[in-house]
Amino acid sequence: MSHPVTAVTVDLVVLTVRGGALSVLLVERGEEPFAGRWALPGGFVRPDEDLPEAAARELAEETGLPRGSVHLEQVGSYGTPGRDPRQRVVTVSYLALAPDLPVPHAGTDAADARWCPVADARHLAFDHDRLLADAVERARAKLEYTPLATAFCPPEFTVAELRRVYEAVWGTALDPRNFHRKVTGAAGFLEPTGRTTTRDGGRPAALFRRGRATTLHPPLMR
Repeated sequence: MSHPVTAVTVDLVVLTVRGGALSVLLVERGEEPFAGRWALPGGFVRPDEDLPEAAARELAEETGLPRGSVHLEQVGSYGTPGRDPRQRVVTVSYLALAPDLPVPHAGTDAADARWCPVADARHLAFDHDRLLADAVERARAKLEYTPLATAFCPPEFTVAELRRVYEAVWGTALDPRNFHRKVTGAAGFLEPTGRTTTRDGGRPAALFRRGRATTLHPPLMR
């Protein structure tokens, strides 16, 4: 039996918090199709690569971050006919989360690269609007029942810094006292370091690191 040739790509939704806003890494396409349009970074899977390997390679090429240094998880697969005008292409999207990512540099096939607030990222090339929306919703939902928010924080952080991550990802203001009570009351979510910092201004604030919990009990609902 003969089968049509189908290419496989990986696309990355790289999220960070910059200036208090949830931001996504975008690249300006330097060649057709969609030359001059903004898109998610990604590329074709090489013949000798598994999907996670391809995603890690693309992430390293776009951000300079080595494999295993940031949270990276598969979100979904997309194969609507015609999503890529060149040929039948199935893509697998990955979500990457990290704090304080550097200013990006355009890769070999991109004209430019930038961080863009998620709220302003519209009319992307291909079907990347959908890929972005699905990945952001995944991140927002996982903040409710996992310690994923700590992936946006440095190794040691204050409760106020953690709260600002939740506010940026969820897009809503949270009551500081109520938030403090919930996160410190969730078993295994935060682990005190015994140190304090004044980087938030005002009185010294306690520093925490991520605890051993993989799920939050009780969850933090939006």
